[in-house]
Amino acid sequence: MSTFPTSARVVIIGGGAVGASGLYHLARAGWTDCVLLEKNELTAGSTWHAAGNCPTFSTSWAIMNMQRYSTELYRGLSDAVDYPMNYHVTGSIRLGHSDERVQEFQRACGMGRYQGMDMEMLTPEEAKARYPFMETHDLKGVLYDPNDGDIDPSQLTQALAKGARDLGARIERFCPATGISRENGEWMVHTHKGDIRCEFVVNAAGYYAQKVGEWFKPYGGRTVPMMVMSHQYLLTDEIPEIAEYTASHGKLPLLRDVDSSYYLRQEKTGLNLGPYERNCKAHWITPDDPFPEDFSFQLYPDDLERLEWYIEDAMARVPLLGKVGINKVINGPIPYAPDGLPLLGPMPGVPKAFEACVFTFGISQAGGAGKVLAEWITEGATEWDMWATDPRRYTDYTDNDYCIQKGMEVYGYEYAMHFPWHEWPAGRDKKLGPNDDIVREQGGVMGAYNGWERANWFAQPGDDTSEEATQTWNRAGPWSNRIAEECAAVHNHCGVLDLPGFSRFWLRGQGADEWLRGFVTGALPRVGRINLVYVADDRGRILTEFSCIRLAEDSFILITAATAQWHDGELIRRNVPKGVSVEETTTERSALIVTGPESRAILEPLTDADLTLPWLSHQHCTVAGRKAFLIRVSFAGELGWEVHAANEDMPDIYRAILDAGAKPFGMYALNSLRIEKGYRAWKGDLSTDYSMYEGGLDRFVKLDKPQDFPGKSALQNEKQQGSTKRFVTLIVDAGDADAPYMSTIWQGGEVVGETTSGAWGYRVGASIVLGMIRADLAVPGTELEVEIYGERCRAVVQPDAPLWDPENERIRA
Repeated sequence: MSTFPTSARVVIIGGGAVGASGLYHLARAGWTDCVLLEKNELTAGSTWHAAGNCPTFSTSWAIMNMQRYSTELYRGLSDAVDYPMNYHVTGSIRLGHSDERVQEFQRACGMGRYQGMDMEMLTPEEAKARYPFMETHDLKGVLYDPNDGDIDPSQLTQALAKGARDLGARIERFCPATGISRENGEWMVHTHKGDIRCEFVVNAAGYYAQKVGEWFKPYGGRTVPMMVMSHQYLLTDEIPEIAEYTASHGKLPLLRDVDSSYYLRQEKTGLNLGPYERNCKAHWITPDDPFPEDFSFQLYPDDLERLEWYIEDAMARVPLLGKVGINKVINGPIPYAPDGLPLLGPMPGVPKAFEACVFTFGISQAGGAGKVLAEWITEGATEWDMWATDPRRYTDYTDNDYCIQKGMEVYGYEYAMHFPWHEWPAGRDKKLGPNDDIVREQGGVMGAYNGWERANWFAQPGDDTSEEATQTWNRAGPWSNRIAEECAAVHNHCGVLDLPGFSRFWLRGQGADEWLRGFVTGALPRVGRINLVYVADDRGRILTEFSCIRLAEDSFILITAATAQWHDGELIRRNVPKGVSVEETTTERSALIVTGPESRAILEPLTDADLTLPWLSHQHCTVAGRKAFLIRVSFAGELGWEVHAANEDMPDIYRAILDAGAKPFGMYALNSLRIEKGYRAWKGDLSTDYSMYEGGLDRFVKLDKPQDFPGKSALQNEKQQGSTKRFVTLIVDAGDADAPYMSTIWQGGEVVGETTSGAWGYRVGASIVLGMIRADLAVPGTELEVEIYGERCRAVVQPDAPLWDPENERIRA
């Protein structure tokens, strides 16, 4: 018998499908000195009772990549590791009852085809030919995914485990981790068999992830944002008609009636029905239902009353279902993050610790998750930008109440469409800016940005602000006229946008200048000035963007997006040298954007600032008798200033500016205005999917500066070899909808790029796309097509200069 390991490069806590996949992919990357700890037998958590469905469908680019990779891996895994598995690639059909659902399907089809999958749209009649037992009279369209199917979760986990063991990795079963500690820059993972010293540790503990996460709090961690839902599925007795069909045609495709909210899958010669019910139930959230010490291989009692409507609806869709009895009911725990996506990536605030947990669809995502986790650990970066799953996307607003509310909302609307104008109502008002009451008095219709409530648009009396009004992919709605009015105010007069939640970091101390020069790709501003700076990874890809304000030779304020707070804060703190202090003032201060040709006239009687200072300057001053900090910039592309002040001073400043005649505008108008200027948005246009040069950020790269910065050698090589993609602005002959993120760009029958953002430009009167295309096509006047919800729309590449005010005359006025 081998001795218990006392050291390893990586220790993974949790032996479900995700943990086993992480171990397997680490071993495949050559990191064989890795150990997985499982408190019971492998699969004892959510894995053993999972239904095992393997969809590739998603409207998230990152999730689709991960699920596609999983299906590709699983098809060859049995042979690769010499372990038998039941993996049925049956294909699947998704039923669409409405035009809006068909639009969603068309969007997913376009993304899937870009990733090399043969998704296609079927008519109800064509779908009936593939699934003869279902009713189709009320359907508008059907999505067919040939790569979908189902797999035995336990066999999958054991196959991944065998593959990892064969490569030299270790698995310790019946060996629960009992805690962690940190000594001399290394982790100690404690078990009853002994301690394991390691460089990296991974929380892959499934629905125990929050409990494991608490161990990391003394080392900078936080409470893992998650909760646990009860999910039931039921298995029927054998159905003779299905047995007869299978004998001659093979298994039926997996059916999902997403508008009714259930999946229906052939299980042997019966059916497996799994609803996601609106009247759902959370577990382990009250003193009467405490979190158990060990729930290995256990289930909850049946609770079929919750499912009555869904069972009846499914029987109407597939009448065979009503002809047989229920053979078995599975009711087990599934962990949920507040958005239903997993936590996969660096553990916030904790060095050399990762999370690979809270997987709601862990079987379909396990293969891709193992790949991503191994890349994070062994390379420090991932092939695909994985912000959609990055644990740092959540910050300090995700308290227990929030996680429960959002988890139940996401579960009950598991198959819901995520419309661009819709805001989900649960778990709101977690962070309110100092002007929140005033904004709502003005008619602000709010959205959440890293928990901060901001106005998306301003409604007038009589406007429909109901959730039902937002159930559209199209640009027209109660908001569209208001956005047009808000953009017109910024264009012709002056608008004011309340913007709480900017992430702010004040760097100061001897050496701050020298360190920052070697941290960013470009140049730093002079004292009294501001410019944009970018941080690249070692591949030259875009990590983040900062507004860099230089107060003194060794004193800088870095401002970044609200959602980037933990990502960018960690990026700075992990790299800043001793002697340079970092002070965050994100929550103590707020900001306004005051912009438009009359903004100087609006501000002049309210401030003692010198409003003749040039664009990209800043100054301390007073506004409405309150201390403020003015920066002459405008994300809207007009003459304007950002007004920064302490929270307690902001309401007086905001009211004074409103009383002086500025019109409030919201985030939707700002998005339109910034796209007309070609200004990039973080984790849309700016992501690690693209290099600095691909992103069109050439002027922010200074290869001739003496400092080595991350990505410099990669960017030097790209400069010599040339980029394969280039960032462009397109004018699109769009119909009723503008292009969403990751819409496919075509030339003839060939895919040549993808959109990174799109919106209607109210000043230029056109639908605009920012995107990435093949470098040789990035020539003004080139005609392409952008696929918008299944419709290919003519698009023309525009000159490099912004569509609006290309010479920046208005911004410099």
